[in-house]
Amino acid sequence: MATQNASKPNGPPIVNGFFEKRTSSVQYVVADPKTKRCAIIDPVLDFDPKSGATGSRSADELLAYIAREGYQIEWILDTHPHADHFSAAGYLKDRTGVPTAIGEKVVEVQKLWQGIYNIAGCCPADGSQWDKLFADGERFMIGNMNVEVLFTPGHTLASIAYVIGDAAFIHDTIFMPDGGTARADFPGGSARELWRSIQRILALPDDTRLFTGHDYCPGGRKPAWESTVGQQKAENIHLKRAKTEEEFVALREARDRELPMPKLILHSLQVNIRGGRLPEPEDNGKCYLKIPLDALDGAAWD
Repeated sequence: MATQNASKPNGPPIVNGFFEKRTSSVQYVVADPKTKRCAIIDPVLDFDPKSGATGSRSADELLAYIAREGYQIEWILDTHPHADHFSAAGYLKDRTGVPTAIGEKVVEVQKLWQGIYNIAGCCPADGSQWDKLFADGERFMIGNMNVEVLFTPGHTLASIAYVIGDAAFIHDTIFMPDGGTARADFPGGSARELWRSIQRILALPDDTRLFTGHDYCPGGRKPAWESTVGQQKAENIHLKRAKTEEEFVALREARDRELPMPKLILHSLQVNIRGGRLPEPEDNGKCYLKIPLDALDGAAWD
């Protein structure tokens, strides 16, 4: 599913969101209306845990849209190592030759999950799986558009947001106002850091368009992924209840204790700390995922 947010020539970035219903994820193509240069943000590699099948339909949909619009891709960007879907960054890099990027703190996530999977020997924890690791405050270009990177940890150790003109891609930090805020109980997560990251996002101008990484369609409504800073300040169900850092930490931690882990967390992290690439094939030519047992101590059961 995709929706177009129109932009006048030489105006704000053109943003198109693609909802991936298996994981309730939102992939984005953001384009400079003047130069038609674009970036892909948080692409999904399809995976069926029941059969072990992988596929590229979701990522290919992005490429087809880019071709139809006459865009030229300059970047393949991830906001963080995802815990609920495989990143298609590696696949898209192979298809297009376009550089991939993520926040520089991904090396800390790699170190953490190397230990959980016991794979230190086959997955370097140096970020070399991406072409570029962004630091907080770093700037780069998509066409003529200036992009600023904001370090926004809490959901993960490595989470970043991309601010492009009047648009900010804020991943799993704030959901739509009726969805509240993201969980902070994954290994390396912190509700306190999440609060501070949310405040950093809410310090952007009130008319800044916020594009979130997931939508779980509360009440059965249709998928949605765009709000504004002003709307979040006025309507976000968690931020209305928790006005201070201490109140938010208490609310978020209580909520997280009730949530089962994402179905694909143990599947996806071993792929996503490799830059969206599957483990190397074994001597029979097949790739295998490694699922550690009892690794996430204290997680709620379904």
